[in-house]
Amino acid sequence: MTATDTTPTTDTPLVPDFDDGDSDRKICFICSKGSLDMAYPALIMANGALGEGIETHIFFTFWGMDMINKKTMDDLHFTPLGNPAMHMPPGLGKLSEKHMPQGLGGLPGMTGMATKMMKKQIADLDVPEIPEFLEMLTDMGANLWACQMSVDMMDLDEDDLFDGVTDIINVTQFIELSEGAQVIFV
Repeated sequence: MTATDTTPTTDTPLVPDFDDGDSDRKICFICSKGSLDMAYPALIMANGALGEGIETHIFFTFWGMDMINKKTMDDLHFTPLGNPAMHMPPGLGKLSEKHMPQGLGGLPGMTGMATKMMKKQIADLDVPEIPEFLEMLTDMGANLWACQMSVDMMDLDEDDLFDGVTDIINVTQFIELSEGAQVIFV
C-alpha cells in the first residue's frame, strides 16, 4: 500500500467515527400514560438518547405520573383490552403468531396475566423495572419533570414523587424548556 492509497486492507481495520464530542441536541419525551407498555418506550428511547450524548428531558403528565409516583411506580399494569396488536403468549407454537381475540381481554384476570407475561419478557431481556430504570436514567443525566397541574389534580406533592424528579413545573415552563428540542409524545 502506498502513502496515497487509502483503500483498506485486511490488515487495516475500519473504525467508525462516533464523534465523541458534546452534542448540542436536546430531546424531550412527554409521558402521558401510566401503563406498563407505555412506560418503557419513553424510557428506552431516553436511554438511547443519553447514550448518544443528547440532553434528555422527560415530562410526566396525567396518568404518566404513575411512573414517578412512589405509590404506583412499582405496580404498573398492561391490559390487552383495546390492543388489537396483542399476540398470544409465546410458547404456543403457531398459535403464538396469532393476535389475541379482543373478547378475551375483558375476562377477569386477563390484565394480571398480561402484566405478568410482559414483565417476564422484559426481565428476560435484562431491562430493569421502572424504578431502577428511572434511577439509571437520572444517574446518566436525564432530567425528570412532573407536571404541576397533574400533581395538583392528583393531590400529590414533592414527597410523593420519585426522588430523582428534578422539579415540578407548569406547561409554560415546559414549553420554554423544550425550545429547540425534538419533542416526542408517548
